[in-house]
Amino acid sequence: MSRYRRPRRPGATLFMTVALARPGSDLLLREIEALRQAARLTLMQRPFGIDAWVILPDHMHCLWTLPEGDSDYATRIGAIKARFSRDLRRSGFTPTPADNPFGAKGGRERAGTARRVGVNPDLRKDEAPIWQKRFWEHHIRDEGDFTAHLRYCWLNPVKHGLVSHPKDWPYSSWHRDGDEALL
Repeated sequence: MSRYRRPRRPGATLFMTVALARPGSDLLLREIEALRQAARLTLMQRPFGIDAWVILPDHMHCLWTLPEGDSDYATRIGAIKARFSRDLRRSGFTPTPADNPFGAKGGRERAGTARRVGVNPDLRKDEAPIWQKRFWEHHIRDEGDFTAHLRYCWLNPVKHGLVSHPKDWPYSSWHRDGDEALL
């Protein structure tokens, strides 16, 4: 298995997509307060600028700017995912193997499967992962690239048929600084 090496540019602006392990779930919306709290705590511990953020039922898109001299966006995403998962499990939520997109046994049908498909081998046999193991990131190159990704965040609920205009989606930074001219 190849080891993916993420670029590390201090002070970079990045676009990221983070998804739940189970496509089609609505967990992020049902547990939006737990997700917001995980983000708030991470932001207090490891500051970053939020240029745009949209939460959809089973994934989220973020456009962040890191502080000068700091390139560690992966730890921030990991902290948000871990806090959210921990808070849900503490409140009694346990995803079952039926929720697991990797099979009834959580990807353990064959030796080595857990590592290959990204299932946490430390999970109990009756648990399933909440998040996809990895996330997608893109370093913003210039103002045009920034604007395109900002528009992507705001228009994503429209693209998925959830609303007809970004202002109608309540889980978006559109409400903080939306700009009709950018649409």
